[in-house]
Amino acid sequence: MAEKEGKIKLLGCWASPFSRRVEMALKLKGIPYEYLEEALPNKSPLLLELNPIHKKVPVLVHNDKILPESHLILEYIDQTWSNNPILPQDPYEKAMARFWAKFIDEQILTVGFRSLVKAEKGREVAIEEAREKFAFLEKEVTGKDFFGGKTIGFVDMVAGSIIPFCLARLWEGMIIDVIPEDEFPELNRWIKNLKDIDCVRECIPHREKQIEHMMKVSERYKLA
Repeated sequence: MAEKEGKIKLLGCWASPFSRRVEMALKLKGIPYEYLEEALPNKSPLLLELNPIHKKVPVLVHNDKILPESHLILEYIDQTWSNNPILPQDPYEKAMARFWAKFIDEQILTVGFRSLVKAEKGREVAIEEAREKFAFLEKEVTGKDFFGGKTIGFVDMVAGSIIPFCLARLWEGMIIDVIPEDEFPELNRWIKNLKDIDCVRECIPHREKQIEHMMKVSERYKLA
């Protein structure tokens, strides 16, 4: 018990969906923590010391344990504090949750941000390619309140931090709608369900501030 009650610090950034999802998990489980904001793209000496390989947020420090990478942190939190479980107990369902989380961070983020911003084949083609990927998530969440079932879980935190509160803010700034409600009713219903969850609502970045940030990020990406 003393090990679990040790000091917890989270190095994050208000605009980072990866650190926001970790905050969702900590809040869901009612774990007190100290939050240290990183003024990215500048990186503090502490961040470089704690995560010298990737030099990115989030980084969780629990007593003397240092954990980078949001997926690893979410699993560590879930295994250390058993209340309000995030990952399924069934081995197959747990493996599939990891599969969808990886799909979201690798493919959805790519088509929802990088492909749209670059739009090398034209914006309409980029939007259509993105919708083809989102169709898989539409099917996966059909008939369920959340990807995890009746309660918010691992995939919801990963997808929730990326899609409605990060990518959608970019699309709003670009004046496009990649997942219109008439074409993606289940995903839009899921987004509404997410906004009713306290631990999610408390981690949603300020809308106008996030739109401005995402547009600046997209401009930098275009020039890269």
